[in-house]
Amino acid sequence: MVFDTEAEMMERRGHEVVRFIRHSDSLSARGTLGIIQGALSTPWNPWSAAAIRREVARFKPDVVHVHNTFPLLSPAIFRSIGHSAASVLTLHNYRLFCPAAIPMRAGRVCTECLDRKSSWSALKHGCYRGSRLATAPLALSVSLHRKIKTWDRHVNAFIVLTEFQKKVMTEAGLPADRVYVKPNFYPGNPEAHVWTNRGNYVVFAGRLTKEKGIDDLIRAWIMWGESAPELRILGDGPLRKSLQQLASESTEAHITFLGQLSSADAERQIADSRLLVLPSICFETFGMVILEAFSYGTPAAVSDAGPLPTIVRDGVSGIIFEAANAASLFQKVHSAWNSPGLLERLGEGARSEFAAFYTAEANYERLMEIYSAALTRRAACS
Repeated sequence: MVFDTEAEMMERRGHEVVRFIRHSDSLSARGTLGIIQGALSTPWNPWSAAAIRREVARFKPDVVHVHNTFPLLSPAIFRSIGHSAASVLTLHNYRLFCPAAIPMRAGRVCTECLDRKSSWSALKHGCYRGSRLATAPLALSVSLHRKIKTWDRHVNAFIVLTEFQKKVMTEAGLPADRVYVKPNFYPGNPEAHVWTNRGNYVVFAGRLTKEKGIDDLIRAWIMWGESAPELRILGDGPLRKSLQQLASESTEAHITFLGQLSSADAERQIADSRLLVLPSICFETFGMVILEAFSYGTPAAVSDAGPLPTIVRDGVSGIIFEAANAASLFQKVHSAWNSPGLLERLGEGARSEFAAFYTAEANYERLMEIYSAALTRRAACS
């Protein structure tokens, strides 16, 4: 979604954009051979590197902006770009230094590979898909590109989504003078829904996985009991059945699982709610659902894990509670829900934050600043 909306934003402003895309779906269609191809491609893919070199020679871009090299492109493409164009890489996760992409193991935050500047821990624990074999190509890629200094020598600018992510990635080894913060944006400029017309419910939207902390959310609603507003859970995932079982343990909690909705229906649910809750227990990079909520004037209650408190300002655009703590979630949300006028004021603050920082216009200006810095660095290194 971010890749497409950013490319469309550039095209609407008169820039010529050529997309170079490789889909990992082609690997799964080939069965075992595809798995082997993906594994071999992850650390270094000479065919993708050659294809990028040809495309750069044909199109002669000013900037090559990369969003993801895993698994088929590989970081080898940055050497192919060389000084032919300024190279920019957006980090949508922590995969440059964390083979699992999300620094989490056994249901808890784990930063061993980042802190030790080594991917040995990930390999030992099989952090990618619970498999040492599956983790090996990623661990090799991390180690290889640290060793040959790909990130120091061949990328002119890195884009991270929050100051928190910048701190984590620079401490792990990225050159701080080339790391720029540019949050995601929500396209369009929807109107905030009138507060008095909103439903009497709270919403969660996202994939139903362990790192999202949804079990804590359900436990908080069970603590709240029959006086709680309806909690609507949007999305699907491997934990849906167990979460529904957990919710069924209380006959008083008002919890509804709506499953996977269309984008339009999900937007409507968020826009008409009085609060979005995001109880993540891992390091998110940037929750797009928060921007969606802010654009409609819906405040957010988020955990204090990772960068979330830097996106949602406590008492300004939402509420902060302790991660992996159902009691803290209950106390903070219960208090806010029962404070007359508070959520409406937070919703106004959320809409103001959106207008100031998360529109396409604000994002475009920041992106042009980063491209300019990348071009300057490329010229200095030529």
